[in-house]
Amino acid sequence: MPEYSKHQRNIIKRYYENHDQIQLQKLQEQLTELYLAEGKSRDKRWKTITAALEKLKIPASRIEHVRKSDNPQLLGKLIEELLAKQ
Repeated sequence: MPEYSKHQRNIIKRYYENHDQIQLQKLQEQLTELYLAEGKSRDKRWKTITAALEKLKIPASRIEHVRKSDNPQLLGKLIEELLAKQ
């Protein structure tokens, strides 16, 4: 394991302390992109969104429901719920 400087350790520590907030920010950006995406690009966005939701430990059944609906508004409501919890 490499030795990290104090500065590097602090950066790593802050990243993991704010991991959920970072994932939510990425989800919000992906939601915006999803509204504009079509075809293969839309599928790629959904894959990224699904991965982010899994990292946030959202139940698989809920992720599957949002994914199958292919409805950005439903995803937006889920993101609102997550933001309200924080």
